[in-house]
Amino acid sequence: MKFSMERGTLLKAVSQAQSVVERRNTIPILANVLIEADGASVQFRATDLDIEVLDKATAMVERPGATTVSAVTLHEIVRKLPDGALVTLTEEAATGRLTVEAGRSNFSLATLPKEDFPVMASSEYSANFTAPAKVLRRLFDKSKFAISTEETRYYLNGVYMHTADGDGGRKLRCVATDGHRLARIDADLPAGAEDMPGVIVPRKTVGELRKLLEDDDMDIAVSVSETKIRFATPDITLTSKVIDGTFPDYTRVIPQGNTRRLEVDAAEFAKAVDRVATVSSERSRAVKLSLDEDRLILSVNAPDSGAAEEELAVAYSDERLEIGFNAKYLLEIASQVDRENAVFMFNSSGDPTLMREGNDMSAVYVVMPMRV
Repeated sequence: MKFSMERGTLLKAVSQAQSVVERRNTIPILANVLIEADGASVQFRATDLDIEVLDKATAMVERPGATTVSAVTLHEIVRKLPDGALVTLTEEAATGRLTVEAGRSNFSLATLPKEDFPVMASSEYSANFTAPAKVLRRLFDKSKFAISTEETRYYLNGVYMHTADGDGGRKLRCVATDGHRLARIDADLPAGAEDMPGVIVPRKTVGELRKLLEDDDMDIAVSVSETKIRFATPDITLTSKVIDGTFPDYTRVIPQGNTRRLEVDAAEFAKAVDRVATVSSERSRAVKLSLDEDRLILSVNAPDSGAAEEELAVAYSDERLEIGFNAKYLLEIASQVDRENAVFMFNSSGDPTLMREGNDMSAVYVVMPMRV
């Protein structure tokens, strides 16, 4: 095998592959990227047995062939090569090594047989549809902060992607929750997604998917089955197993009868929360919200480190209310708001609070209060 390609193109392909590879694994071949050169293109494939990424790039192929080499080492080499360099990769079957040449640099890397590389079994997908990259990016970006990190509740360790009835008909919906906060994001249902099974997309897959969704003008082909999900652009295909579990009935958690309405400038609110939380004890980070006629006082009282208070002008016309929240949760939810104003809907100091952007119901967040 022998082919040459521009350093930038090679780096992009190899970086996507090496980020899927698990740093600590007991199976040596899983640390490698499978390189297959044929025709005028080269394929780079990497897997951790749960996620597989396949990246295609154009190249000048002199001799077709295939081999596997350490994904992290190859990525480090290419990353350190000068911009614009032409990189030539040659596999010598006799020595079982892959040489990487660029200008005056020359590297020789150990390889493993391509036959040992595990390729994810192809799957029959029950739903296939296409969605714009920016729609999928919004769905996952706005929900992923609420993914649980508790391994025991593994069914919460991802984003639940499914179809549901929303404002104005059926929607494609992403939901994530860790029991303390919840994010529910809707988008118009793409043609072909009507019969999609609900799947829980794992946290690592959501992180890897972000790299496919950079280009606003790109359309992403999505295929879903009961056990797998696949996202594809013309160059990259990301296939992932989904979490085998049942996502809880999140609709019961979303409050319907909250009537006390607070409207506040989202950016100002986030900055004020961040400032007063500076003195809170790291463990609880509790911030108290005291609401009165068009006035919000944010306060923190940490006996061991000090106290802080800040007042904000807000739109609020209900009766007096005092309620406490974890500062980190408030900040994460406030930072999701794209519009100027955030609307909080309260019931009482012990009930879940709902947050949305203005009157837009396509993105809804729920946060549980805490005692202060």
